[in-house]
Amino acid sequence: MEKQHQLDALKADILANNVTPDLAAQATQLVMGHGNLNSELFFIGEAPGKDEDLTGKPFQGRAGQLLNELLESVDIERDDVYVTNIVKYRPPKNRDPSRAEKDESWPYLERELSIIQPKVILTLGRHSMGHFLSDVTIGEAHGSLYDISVGGEQYTLAPLYHPSSTVYNKQTRQHFFDDLPKVLDQLK
Repeated sequence: MEKQHQLDALKADILANNVTPDLAAQATQLVMGHGNLNSELFFIGEAPGKDEDLTGKPFQGRAGQLLNELLESVDIERDDVYVTNIVKYRPPKNRDPSRAEKDESWPYLERELSIIQPKVILTLGRHSMGHFLSDVTIGEAHGSLYDISVGGEQYTLAPLYHPSSTVYNKQTRQHFFDDLPKVLDQLK
């Protein structure tokens, strides 16, 4: 239960420090990470959308359904992984979070990582990947493994396409469903 207490303290700090105040002012609620606090797999998206803002949990709408399908395709239960976003409040009209919003949220994501202590970070889309890898595109990096350091801790990073990018793009959708099994095989 210690990890839950640390996450509760992290949430309290985000609220007390008024992180991304313009987003907080128009959002329904803060959306913290959710899932297995001892998971080896830590999925990171960019920011909550409408459904996440209403439920208080990340990846609940169409993108969440696609993430669930992806996990089911490799026999992983959603409750067995940890899922979060860099930015913890919904940007208006589901716009992309700004660089400033991501930068302001970054120290809290670092703390979240240090609490969960996963083995593998799986970024969902270019926004979350870009904070770890700034010199490649998602098209170049998807499905590959990278050794990275965050807050003095070592992790394996595996960029994946964002589930919502697969809705209208069949090629991206195929990569999305092919990349996770490939990554898991490489990790064995």
